[in-house]
This record gives sequence, structure tokens and C-alpha cells, in this order.
Amino acid sequence: MATRSRTRGKASRKTVRKSSGKTLRKTAGKPLRKIAPEHSDAIRIVPLHPQAGAEIVAPAAAPQLTYRNGPLMASVEVFTIFWGAAWNSAPQSAMMPELNNFFDFILTSSLIDQLAEYNVAKYKIAHSKRTGTTVLTDLPGSTNRRPGSPSLPALGTSVHDSAIQKMLQDEIAAGGAFPKASANTLYFIYFPPGVKVVQGGAGSCTSFCGYHNDVDGKIFYAAMPYPGCSGCIGSLQPIDALTSTSSHELCEAITDPIPGEGWYDDTNGEIGDICAWQTKKIGSYTVQLEWSNKANKCV
Repeated sequence: MATRSRTRGKASRKTVRKSSGKTLRKTAGKPLRKIAPEHSDAIRIVPLHPQAGAEIVAPAAAPQLTYRNGPLMASVEVFTIFWGAAWNSAPQSAMMPELNNFFDFILTSSLIDQLAEYNVAKYKIAHSKRTGTTVLTDLPGSTNRRPGSPSLPALGTSVHDSAIQKMLQDEIAAGGAFPKASANTLYFIYFPPGVKVVQGGAGSCTSFCGYHNDVDGKIFYAAMPYPGCSGCIGSLQPIDALTSTSSHELCEAITDPIPGEGWYDDTNGEIGDICAWQTKKIGSYTVQLEWSNKANKCV
């Protein structure tokens, strides 16, 4: 499995970014030269809420997303994954249908409509759907995994992005509850309280509140830690914090599924990064504002 990514912190924005991947190579009789990165160094996380002491700075340049000729998710199909037996117990068990209902509503709402300004010739962003859900456990009697499926890594107090990617690859290959990967399939993975998600040495609730990523440009996913700290909840209720951060990653995955290759701003990041923790209501759901090139503001 080639993940093609290492990560590092960028303190001025309290974000985690893929490493530039630049290395030096020396050939006989020639000086060292930089090797171009295979995967762009792209911001794609939900930063901590400013109430948690995260440093908030004005954009160094006026935000302007530009299209980098990569794919978009024109008709995203969300599949929700609740990883861990804790999701079968209260209060998490009540949050699962709420999050699924959120996607059922929001994927045909004005939040998707407002992304139409980022349509390009090959990709027209349209209303879409949630295709299913599963609780992922290895407990005796679990019905979400077929016999012979690979063993899941035990969920301890932390899980690394590499383990998330391996889980997705294994479960998709096993042909059980998981739908096959496609250009429009987006796996949303939710973690229970007490599990820190680690990406490139940075962790949830210390550096970020969620992120989206890809595996070789073929599997697209969002990792959503439980908002168990002030930096990932702000003044919201936990379910509202989750719908807000989920909308952030949903819109980013649609407009920039391979981070940095879709609609992106080299200084300010993706469509949601520019407007992090600015929220509004659509129906009864709390969602994040997203950057609009057309309006030149968060809408």
C-alpha cells in the first residue's frame, strides 16, 4: 500500500499538511537537485476551534480557489462507518441515526447547490445520496462483516491514518458491507470517545478535529474523531459539532478529493479551511460556511 503521504504541522494555521516530499538526489558529476513531490502538500483538516487557544491569523492573501485540473466528486455517494463497539451503547448509539439523517438531508440541500460555482466542463456537482452505513466491530455476533474478513486492528486509545487506510482497503476487498470504491464513493469514518486519531505525528483534539484524504487517488475518505475536547466542540453540542465538521470535510472532498489537485488556494487551503468554525443552519442542521469565489466571502 502506497499512501504517498507524510504529514507535518504548520503552526501559523494550526493545521496538518502533507509533506512536500522534496528530497535531494545526487548523480555522478551532478549537483544535488530537488525531486518533485508525488502528492501535493495540501491543507485538508478541520483546525481547532479558536476558543481552544488556536492561533487565528488573517489570510496572508485574499482567498481565491483555483482549479488544478484534478477530479471532483460530481455526485458523491456517502457511506458512513462507525468504528468501535462503543457506538452500540448510549449516548453514541443515538448519534448514529442523527448523523445518517444529516447526510440524507444535506446531500440534497442548498449546501450542495452552492458548490455549483465550482463546476467544470467534466464535472457538474449535483445532489447525491448516502448509500449505507455500518458499525465496524469484531465482537462475537457482529453481522456487519462476512466470514473470513480480515481481522480489525484493536481500537485502543489511538488509531493512525495508516491503519485507517488499511482497514478501508481490507474491508472493500472483503466484499462485505462496504461498497466498492469509485470516483464518487466517500467513506465517512466516525470514531468513539476516547480514541485519538493520529496523522503524521499530530493528533485529534491537539491539532485537528477531522480531515479527508485519499489512497492512491482511488479510495476517498474522511476521518472524524469524536468531539471530546473544547477545541473540537466550541460552544456547540457534540452532534452539532460533528455535523459542522462533517459538512466541512464533505464540501472539501467534493471540490478537492485528492487534496491540492481540485479547487485549492496555495496560501489558505481548501473551500472549508478558509471559513473554519463559521456556521449556519440549513434546516435543523448546523453546517459550516464555505468559501465562495463568486461572492468573495464565506457563505
